[in-house]
Amino acid sequence: MIDLYTWKTPNGRKVSIMLEECGLRYNVHAVDIGKGEQFTPQFLGINPNGKIPAITDTDGPDGKRIELFESGAILVYLAGKTGKFLPGSDRGKYIALQWLMFQMGGVGPMFGQVHHFLRAAKEQVPYAIERYGREKDRLYGVLNQRLGEAEYLAGEYSVADIATYPWVARHEWHKTELADFPNVKRWYDTIGARPAVQRGMVVPV
Repeated sequence: MIDLYTWKTPNGRKVSIMLEECGLRYNVHAVDIGKGEQFTPQFLGINPNGKIPAITDTDGPDGKRIELFESGAILVYLAGKTGKFLPGSDRGKYIALQWLMFQMGGVGPMFGQVHHFLRAAKEQVPYAIERYGREKDRLYGVLNQRLGEAEYLAGEYSVADIATYPWVARHEWHKTELADFPNVKRWYDTIGARPAVQRGMVVPV
């Protein structure tokens, strides 16, 4: 059995979407990061980095319990466990992992900085808003170019799309008009229509 420790954030929703897409049974444990629950001894015993999401799986690769944190690592683990959402060819797999790393190293951190300085900072910092906003727009441009070449980021639907979608789903938070990036909008609407994505996006309730 898989236990998912998560909250209502893009990083958390990557994993709940993946679990739904894979058809895996799992228990949900809400970790309210607004209340600091990610720093409890119980949670730090699973993820010493004190961030969601994390999972435990009683049926790990060697049949023994495994604990994992970092959303990208969890997606790759679940893809390996089920044989789903990573292309079968070596070329396809590495292209998917490339775009997954693009999300992990670019989209997530930069969009997150925009969210912070627009919504959470105690004072307006124009330099930061401009800097991260400009980088956010550049990343959208990269996504838009790629999605003009291929239906999905890796050509076929994969962990790269699952990782990126929840961040784009907060386009209003980072003041982006998806109509300005038509290929991203087409991709976003297509993925948002998937029943498993819809279920995963409302975890935890």
